[in-house]
Amino acid sequence: MLGIILAIAMTASLVVGCGAKEESATMPEAIEEVEESATKDSVIVAMGHGSEPEAGFDPAYGWGAGEHVHEPLIQSTLLKMTTDGTYANDLAKDYDISSDFKTYTVNLRDDVKFTDGTPLTAEDVAFTFEAAKESGASLDLSALNTVEAVDDYTVQFNLNKSDSTFLDKLAYIGIVPSDSYNNETYGENPVGSGPYKFVQWDKGQQVILEKNPDYYGKMPEVEKITILFAQNEAAFNLAKNGEADIVAVPLEYGKEKIDGYTMYLMDTIDVRGVSLPNVPDTGEVSPEDNYAIGNNVTGDPAVRQALAIGIDRQELLDGALNGYGNVSYTGVADQLPWAFDAGYKDGQVDQAKTILEQAGWKDTDGDGIREKDGQRAEFTVYYKASAVERQAIAVTLAEQAKDLGIEITPKGASWDEIDPDKYSQGVVWGFGSADPYSIEHQYGSDVACVGYDNPGNLKDSAVDALIDTAMAQPADASYSTWKQAAKQATSHNSFLWIGTMDYTYFVSDDLDISNSTHLIYPHGGDIWGNIYDWKRLETNETA
Repeated sequence: MLGIILAIAMTASLVVGCGAKEESATMPEAIEEVEESATKDSVIVAMGHGSEPEAGFDPAYGWGAGEHVHEPLIQSTLLKMTTDGTYANDLAKDYDISSDFKTYTVNLRDDVKFTDGTPLTAEDVAFTFEAAKESGASLDLSALNTVEAVDDYTVQFNLNKSDSTFLDKLAYIGIVPSDSYNNETYGENPVGSGPYKFVQWDKGQQVILEKNPDYYGKMPEVEKITILFAQNEAAFNLAKNGEADIVAVPLEYGKEKIDGYTMYLMDTIDVRGVSLPNVPDTGEVSPEDNYAIGNNVTGDPAVRQALAIGIDRQELLDGALNGYGNVSYTGVADQLPWAFDAGYKDGQVDQAKTILEQAGWKDTDGDGIREKDGQRAEFTVYYKASAVERQAIAVTLAEQAKDLGIEITPKGASWDEIDPDKYSQGVVWGFGSADPYSIEHQYGSDVACVGYDNPGNLKDSAVDALIDTAMAQPADASYSTWKQAAKQATSHNSFLWIGTMDYTYFVSDDLDISNSTHLIYPHGGDIWGNIYDWKRLETNETA
């Protein structure tokens, strides 16, 4: 069971390398002007993971899915994840799955209305999934052939291939009203049927939500939510100044102590790893954007193997993640039912050096860096400049790799700047999903070097076959097959997996966020999953 651990209260600091572009420590103007203090009926939250959605609060473009995997608040979903990782009905009353996993039929509740007063029907569900598929921004819906409203409260999903993981998709896309939806304006003024309704969005600063009085489900106690889009030092200052009830902060602040707050460490399945191009540079380019594929250093399996066994992951986590996380050799979090043992240990520096020597990588000029056939053992590892933990991983990895005779250059940049080199150099990535189909995205041959999928360009027919088999099996039975697929894929070391990371929140001592009902935190997840259970604690203070 995923839990929340209260951190030991002590003060410490994390030393990280130079070069990260941190957000200003000065709070945005609108944040400074928040007039309403936290009350029994309102909560102010500095949201961390995923931060502000560029396209607004539109599920078709990522809100509640993609990099914003959380309770969408404004919209409702067909299913909801439970604390044990299974699914419960939400908009759905029940559902049926065909034996070949190509047809999913969902029967809807008939008592749900959008906040504009219109009823939510099967037509709205069909429309939403069609819009999400067309945008391609929320989830991979490539398996979805058609979706149709059979009647007012029955919707049928028809797939073009067997996909036992499709049920996961039903829990991640919030439903929008088909009659009034406009993809150019909806994100700025969303209408939904979730526990909260949209009030106001001050771009770059905050969004304000109020409880939906017509919500059909368990009614939350919190009447009003103000979400502040502040990160890094700016977020920390919000907690330090007592200006928010919940503040997501980077791991470097995890051992700080602030009066009136408790530091919560949220156990997650969010894993960090560095992609390593699996093939040499032969002039090949990616099919969609003509980006270079391959690297003449990491394209040698000996280099990838040496890094996999030669680095010290625990030392790296202790430094880069302030010790808040768990070592991962596989990229599959231990909490998931398809987790497996990688079959090796790290920190084997001498063995790693032997592997490199035997493969022809030798330091012939005495500068500490190996060469082979005139090629220096050097490459770049990019990281998102605003992500301090990714910077620390890249810098610490570079330090450790130097002991093996490999020179890694850490480089912070925006995603737009990283994109042209993401298939030819290393990149610090974040992954982690309760949907095993993520293995396809990481290793599937058919998605190699497409968008952010399979950046190492791994192509292994055995992996592909195992994925296809798993997709045609019932969920529980498929886990062993997914495990085999992931194990086969990781043997190529196209990712240098580092570890899972905790999520770090300062939470006001007068707010109970119900530790026991928190959900699994995937990559991009946030704290909203159990908003229905939050409540203010009574204090002895008088007005």
